[in-house]
Amino acid sequence: MATTSDSRFRTVVRAVVGWIRSAPATYLWLAVLLATTIVQHIVSPGALDDILGRRSTNLANLSEHPLRPMITSLFWLDGAYWLPYVVGFTVFLAVAERWLGTARFVTVGLAGHVLATLASQGLLDLAIGHGRADPTLRDAIDVGVSYFMAAVIAVLAYRFDSPWRWVYAAIALATVIAPFAVGTPDFTDAGHLIAMLIGFAMYPITLGRSRLQITRGSFHFRR
Repeated sequence: MATTSDSRFRTVVRAVVGWIRSAPATYLWLAVLLATTIVQHIVSPGALDDILGRRSTNLANLSEHPLRPMITSLFWLDGAYWLPYVVGFTVFLAVAERWLGTARFVTVGLAGHVLATLASQGLLDLAIGHGRADPTLRDAIDVGVSYFMAAVIAVLAYRFDSPWRWVYAAIALATVIAPFAVGTPDFTDAGHLIAMLIGFAMYPITLGRSRLQITRGSFHFRR
């Protein structure tokens, strides 16, 4: 009995290790986020504000040295809760990396992150200039992975054949449109919508990748 249990345990471990190795960028990134999250929990509030402030993709930082915050903001979480990201990274990012390959996966995510950041901060700058937003938002703390994730979640729609592709896309869009329907959206809400639209626009990068066909009682992949 013990031998059977040990065998099953080893099988599970091999499966988990195999899954992680098949999405190296996703899980290496997740490991870095674990390290920075631990830092967020052990430093003082003042030190944390300084750390995140220097790594934020806000107007002040982007106007002075745009490249640095674009990169460093991806390695910190706004809120410092890491475990929910294990689920999100596994369900969406790891699946996308396995499907597209690491290079295409990173291309999609970075396109969403960079372009949505620039667009949303541009909208914020206009709003401040017209007196419709608080000028202190130029120095707002804005770190995290959500724009990258939104673009990747969107591109995963093309993993499905119709009609499930459109069902998935509608559900994904609903999550980022909801803030506009139920309240006053802020610049990050605009960024999430823009990032998702960028992901949907990345259809050409999915050409040649397998598609998931879902039929009654079964599913399979085709190229």
